[in-house]
Amino acid sequence: MDLELRHLKTIRAIADAGSLTKAATELGLAQPALSAQLRRIERSLGGALFERGRGGVRATALGELVLDRARVVLPAVRELQREAVRFARAAGAGGPWGAGRPAFRLGGTHGPLLGGLVDRLAAAEPGTAVTTRTSWSERELAAAAAEGRLDYALVGACGESAPPDPAAGRLAWTEVARDPVFVMLAAGHPLAARAEVGLTELAAEAWTDVPGDGCFGDCFAAACLRAGFTPACVYETDTASCVHLVQVGRAVGLCRATFPATPGLVTRPLAGTPLVWRHLLGWHPEAPAAARAPAVVAHARAAHREAAARSPSYTRWLAARRTAPAARDAIHNARERVN
Repeated sequence: MDLELRHLKTIRAIADAGSLTKAATELGLAQPALSAQLRRIERSLGGALFERGRGGVRATALGELVLDRARVVLPAVRELQREAVRFARAAGAGGPWGAGRPAFRLGGTHGPLLGGLVDRLAAAEPGTAVTTRTSWSERELAAAAAEGRLDYALVGACGESAPPDPAAGRLAWTEVARDPVFVMLAAGHPLAARAEVGLTELAAEAWTDVPGDGCFGDCFAAACLRAGFTPACVYETDTASCVHLVQVGRAVGLCRATFPATPGLVTRPLAGTPLVWRHLLGWHPEAPAAARAPAVVAHARAAHREAAARSPSYTRWLAARRTAPAARDAIHNARERVN
């Protein structure tokens, strides 16, 4: 795992709070998820960052070294972001939402939903320009929408976690859909023929997933701990590499339930729905794009339904829930396990 800015922010939050419980509250995470994240960070840095005691936590010598660097790096990055925004606004005509911009400027994380939304908007308004921007960082896309560089941000959030909004609540958010998280297996995997797979049955596997700056990785680690194991290895990489690692049997993957059918692999539900993914659409309520947001939300929801229909495993999962009333709320009932 490569060290990222979000990891430095986590380390600083723990040091400032003086305890994992207080830091988890401030960061909007469950305490087990924060503990799992800290362990991953410490493994990547080669040693313990904090000593734990009755009175809370205290930085080790290694922790002090990292904190000293974080106190320099984080303010420098914030200032860089401010300067970039000021430069972009000065160079643009009429401010961040000036005239002459494309009618639809969409940002999204990697997945089938963004492509489906682009297709529907282009079909609905064939003479209208549509531009896209993709990023693994939900916070980066949210910031771009808050600063007027995007009209809409199509992102995801784990379980009931708050939307990624570095602009302190300046964006309006609507939930497009809510999905269970599935596992990707090689077509020849011993569990590939199963209707669903228990997390404990995969305890010995290496895992792969796309990166993100939300709490999904930590919620996954916490779910594994509840199942009685710690993942031996998690490869965070792009979607194509995730697919390749699964196809060749190097790892099993985590994916949204809408992941399309792909040669050489299958997707299967995880028993008990331990992880949930929410698709969110955000925009600035004072931007011109706000007036068209209801129509864009409707198109995004239709794109999600179409993506779900193209996934045989998700179609079967939904059909089973429709015929089993007691299981219809599996996704919503999973929120306590996620948090």
